[in-house]
Amino acid sequence: MGLKTRTWDRRGTGGLTFTELGFGTAPLGNLYKAISDEEARATLDAAWAGGVRYYDTAPLYGLGLAETRLNSFLRDKPRDDYVLSSKVGRLMQPCPPDERSGFGKWFEVPPRQEVFDYSYDGVMRSVEFSLARLGVHRIDILYVHDLCVFTHGSQGASDARVAEFFDKGGYDAMIKLRDEGTVAGIGGGINEWEVCQTLAERGDFDLFLLAGRYTLLEQGALDSFLPLCHARGIGIVTGGPYNSGILATGAVEGAYYNYDPAPPEIMNRVARIEAICADHDVDMIDAAFQFPLLHPTTVSVIPGGQGVQEMESNLKAANAEIPAALWDDLKTQGFMREDAPT
Repeated sequence: MGLKTRTWDRRGTGGLTFTELGFGTAPLGNLYKAISDEEARATLDAAWAGGVRYYDTAPLYGLGLAETRLNSFLRDKPRDDYVLSSKVGRLMQPCPPDERSGFGKWFEVPPRQEVFDYSYDGVMRSVEFSLARLGVHRIDILYVHDLCVFTHGSQGASDARVAEFFDKGGYDAMIKLRDEGTVAGIGGGINEWEVCQTLAERGDFDLFLLAGRYTLLEQGALDSFLPLCHARGIGIVTGGPYNSGILATGAVEGAYYNYDPAPPEIMNRVARIEAICADHDVDMIDAAFQFPLLHPTTVSVIPGGQGVQEMESNLKAANAEIPAALWDDLKTQGFMREDAPT
């Protein structure tokens, strides 16, 4: 069964065709647990067999491991048959194993340190290294990665990184790569819609990969950011549609919300949403996947998959039919904003 697709062509150049289900490769970088090369390949093969044709990666994921694992998988695939995005803003520098980045987050990964670099040279070098790790001759979309408070620790630090990106030429490098046709689109891969909006107001961006900020649990991006994107033809890729777990697992003991154990109020809210879904004979995970696709800016939703079973669950969610009455009920009972498109 083929997946539904959406076409993005903001600049009138033919654009890109995304499958509504994309593949976020952070889990292939051994995020929170190590998986074997064989498991990683089996997951990618299941995605391809299911029709997935959009793959997102980043140097950060497994300190280069996710890009390397994509290399052998993509090698025999015609380059025009899929859309590929990666990110800039960090360089991975070799170091002694005990000095590597990401202990406790990335497991069994190469000995490298992440070095933030949003400058012109930093962006150009990052792209060169990504192309080498991926083994491809082009990347379709470049996102500037993690300019957010979540990554840098404070609003001041986030603002300083945004300033560095614009003042030290990182933005100019991305524009040059797009103008030359090296990449088809540029944007940001960020955990906070407010930072995405800052970028959209300061520069000419095509797509944003927004992680976890337009979901069944969080709809603040409707205030100003998503209307701005809609007006400008900017596409949205939704990462983290399950808010890092709880919208997939339900309100079970130990459920995760935005990378931390879910607090009681979120557990209660999710339990209520799950009950409403059950009334409509809908699995909550399917509704959570489909929700961002109701917004006209969304081009793809990319949950992570760290195994064939998770991939099959994502494929089921992507092909699910959700009755309109479910969205109506969620709105009536206060679990969805009235202005959320359905």
